[in-house]
Order: sequence, then C-alpha cells, then structure tokens
Amino acid sequence: MRNTVLKIGFWSGLLAFTFTIAYVVVQLLQVWGILSFPLDEIFIYGTSLCIVIPFLFEMLALHYVTADDKKFWSHAALVFSILYAVFVTSNYVVQLATVVPMKIKSRLGEVAILEQTPHSLFWNFDALGYIFMGLSGLVAIPIFEKHGIQKWVRVALIGNSAVTPLIAIVYFYPTYSERLLILGYPWAITAPAFMLMIAISFRKGLNLRGQPALLPGLSIY
Repeated sequence: MRNTVLKIGFWSGLLAFTFTIAYVVVQLLQVWGILSFPLDEIFIYGTSLCIVIPFLFEMLALHYVTADDKKFWSHAALVFSILYAVFVTSNYVVQLATVVPMKIKSRLGEVAILEQTPHSLFWNFDALGYIFMGLSGLVAIPIFEKHGIQKWVRVALIGNSAVTPLIAIVYFYPTYSERLLILGYPWAITAPAFMLMIAISFRKGLNLRGQPALLPGLSIY
C-alpha cells in the first residue's frame, strides 16, 4: 500500500502538472487570437477541469506520506485543496455544460447570470478556487525539510504562495483589463512547478526496485 500511495502521488502530480501547462498554452493561444470561440472556452475550461482530480489525489497522497508530527499541515493542505476543487468544478461544469452550449445556440440571454465574466458570480468562484489552491501550497511548506529534493519543493511552494496575492488582485481589482492579467502570469510558472516538484518528491521516495524509501521529514507509514 505504501508503494501504491507513492506511485499514485507521482502520477497524479505529473498529470496535474501536464494539464496546468495545457491550460497555460490554451490561454496564451486565446490571448494571441489564435483560438476563438467556442474552441477557446471549451479548451480553457476543459483543461482547467482536468487539473482538479489529479491535484486532489496528489495532495491526498502527500497527506498519507507525511510524518505524524506534520500531519496537521498536510491535512490543512488537503482541506484547502478540496475547497479549491469544489469552487472550480462548480464553475467549469456550468460553463461547459450550460453556458457554452447556450452561447453556441445564440441563447446566452437565458443563462447570462451563469457566464463567467469579470466580477460575476462564477468569476468569484474561480477566484476563490485558485486562492484556495495557493493556500493549499502555503500550508504545505512546513511539511518539507530544507535540504535535498525537499528544499526545492519548499522553494516551489514559497514561489507559488507569493503569487497568490497577485491572483487575488487580478480577480478582485475593481476594473479588469488584459494589462492587469499580466500580474497573474507568474502563476503559469509557479503552479505547475510546485505540482511537479511534489510529484518528483514522491518519485524520490521509491528506490530503483520500486520499493518505498524513506524521505527525510516524511513518512511512508
């Protein structure tokens, strides 16, 4: 079971990293005008939705391999991850299953209140989701030691935590603009980075024969 948790954590983290990169690429293609409606919205919401389950499993695995004296922090990280998942899943499913199809049918007026536009209901859902993801990474910092691979996981988590207030500004600043969006661009590096580094830490928890190897500061029990 210990070996299974480490493997699930690694592959889930790798998937979360991959889908986050995919989301970033789609958003850049949209900003550059290469993708247009409806593909831009389908791909943006679709790739974002694909991040959720792998990220949850990555953080769940992290909680199970964390040493008992640090499980408060891993539990807090898992709770914030669940809050992230609830808010963004509610948003992306509504956009993909209701809003986009109605826009394609030119009947957006019937569901306009559900559309994610600046400072709308689901805009705020999206904001809260990514703020909670940032908080998940923030409270996970104490889990990791300041040496070896864990040091670099800490660096990635600290970097993403530093970007989280910028994400809040982008979402909640009274006047939204594409120029303001630039403030959030570092997230495109820090978010996939911390997901990947946690995944690598799981990989380092397996020796060449696939058996669990104790990570300093973490427990595989």
